Amino acid sequence: MAVNPFTVFVFDIFIISAILLTAYTFNFYYLAILAIRRKDKYQIKKIGTPSITIQLPLYNEKYVAARLVDAVCAMDYPKDKMKIMVLDDSDDDTTNLLYDQINNYKRDGYDIVHIRRGTRKGYKAGALKYAMTLTDTEYVAIFDADFIPPEWFLKKAMPYFAKPNIGLVQCRWGHVNENYSAMTQAQALSLDFHFLVEQKAKSNSSMYMNFNGTAGIWKRDCIEDAGGWHTATLVEDLDLSYRAQMKGWKCVFIEDIVVDAELPVQMNAAKRQQFRWAKGAIQCAVKLLGDIVIKRHIPIEAKIQAFVQLTRHIGYPLLLIQFLALPILLAANFNLHVLKFVPALTIAAYLAMGPFAYLVVIYNLWGQNWKQKAKVMPFLLIYSAGLSVNNTVAVFDGLLGKKNEFLRTPKYGIIKNTDDWRDKAYNLPFTKTTLLEIFFAVYGIMGILIAIFSKNPIFAPIIAIPTIGFAYVAYQSLSHSRFKRNKSERPRSKAEKMADNYYQMALVGMFAIITFGAYMAYQGYQSDVYPLDLSRGYLDRIATGGNPQQMLQDLNAIKTQLPKEGNPVWIFPTDTTDFGRIQEDVDSLIESVEAIQNQPKSSVEYSTAMSDLHLRAIQIRQNIMDATPYMYASFSNIVFSSIWIAAILGIFAVLKRKKDQLKAYDKSEDV
Repeated sequence: MAVNPFTVFVFDIFIISAILLTAYTFNFYYLAILAIRRKDKYQIKKIGTPSITIQLPLYNEKYVAARLVDAVCAMDYPKDKMKIMVLDDSDDDTTNLLYDQINNYKRDGYDIVHIRRGTRKGYKAGALKYAMTLTDTEYVAIFDADFIPPEWFLKKAMPYFAKPNIGLVQCRWGHVNENYSAMTQAQALSLDFHFLVEQKAKSNSSMYMNFNGTAGIWKRDCIEDAGGWHTATLVEDLDLSYRAQMKGWKCVFIEDIVVDAELPVQMNAAKRQQFRWAKGAIQCAVKLLGDIVIKRHIPIEAKIQAFVQLTRHIGYPLLLIQFLALPILLAANFNLHVLKFVPALTIAAYLAMGPFAYLVVIYNLWGQNWKQKAKVMPFLLIYSAGLSVNNTVAVFDGLLGKKNEFLRTPKYGIIKNTDDWRDKAYNLPFTKTTLLEIFFAVYGIMGILIAIFSKNPIFAPIIAIPTIGFAYVAYQSLSHSRFKRNKSERPRSKAEKMADNYYQMALVGMFAIITFGAYMAYQGYQSDVYPLDLSRGYLDRIATGGNPQQMLQDLNAIKTQLPKEGNPVWIFPTDTTDFGRIQEDVDSLIESVEAIQNQPKSSVEYSTAMSDLHLRAIQIRQNIMDATPYMYASFSNIVFSSIWIAAILGIFAVLKRKKDQLKAYDKSEDV
């Protein structure tokens, strides 16, 4: 039986993606085993009170900057050995808010300086690089604006520099607002996996771990020996830590020292953070992997794990490839059960977090509290799958070398569940990836219907999980894009109300168009594709049947189901997919069946004619199967889809224009 080459190609990339995703997943399980079995072997000893600089890189952090400075100044460490550098690149009122606070601490005897570069060149890495020229202390600690270091932090962390080759001590992140929403719970669990599995396993072995950009202490000699801070990537922390370890320095992770921080509570902020991490890791892969591979002194295991860590975000485009490929294969009636392991492999790859194995990991990491964390696992699966579009764009940005600025993750000082962020500054709009997420959500709904109607329901939940994720992330991106003006006594102007009304109307219009598109897609399937599916079913029965009366009944049903004429293949059409030709073949088959009705079933002529009928039925079924995928990509469907996408783009443009108007109102209030 001939097989469509395009379908075979789609199947090949489908299987390759599944294998790669499964390999990345199994690597996580391997690290989990190492993290559970290998215990911390760090030596600690009193090293006195060496001089240390605490660097606080800030950019527009008016809600959390003062809290950070207070926490750092409260640290239990001799004032004459501790220098505090507030690296403030802000261009809003953060600078004014810090001015009096820093001067008050100066009067209290703290060695604290407020550094204003007057430029954002190099962004955070540029600020850290500049700050290194202004201090000569033995150690450097770094805290981002949303962190709240405990007062005992330095006294507990410094003794881990017991061996002279230790260049970095990275501490674990805590979460002050973990239970704020389901989204923050998913983020917290994901970060906990990173620290308690990846960081712990690598720290306790010969593998490379990474600095997480904050809540860590560097030995100054290590920074300088590694070449200092570089500004070429969006993850200067990952870049520096890898270069340091390639130089022979050891980086260690301390599980028991936890520094609380604020998780992003706005979807667009979380997506921005994930985008930066994904793109930055790919940039580091391009920059560093070549040197890691060729250096002989690096252990093989370290090279393999470095490759996995720097390239693991490729899993997101692989997930999208599978998501796009599966409905195509199902629509083409490609037999995914030819290899019995394919459904199982697909399930393992699509649920790339491996929920059942993850439950074992959770149980071993959290002990008696494992059930609370386990409840978050389903949402983490949905949330992670929903970020695939956002992170895939980031991966291609990194691979193609596209330059863009370091976009900070907004912080709002959210600690309690009752804290609100919607009326505060720094609210982010949804981005163009939201439109893609909507598209993938609609595509997923169609894919679920295809899985059901093609009698492959086992694949429906595989498609459903990312579909729910795309819909959730897109919905939250839109609903979190409410640009309300800051609280003030001034009543809302007519222009503000108008802009807000336009915004809400545009949102309603977008969802109406999406709903209409989904309905039309279902109607199109029911009228164009489903009759072909029924016809193939009838032909299956004819190809194995032996009752001429039943065959005639099925053939007459096929005549009514199939289009009378036309060829769905409008680019390079062939006779085999021409419905007029197929109708003629069915007519010929009817004539042949009628001709043998009165022949004895035991005769040789009857058996020969019946075998011929079976073969011809199989060929007609194959012709219909070849035509089926093109019914989805018919000229009318392409035109309709183009109009549908254009309508959404038009509404998207309206939303952006009105969003800019509302942002302008916010800025005008601050003047």
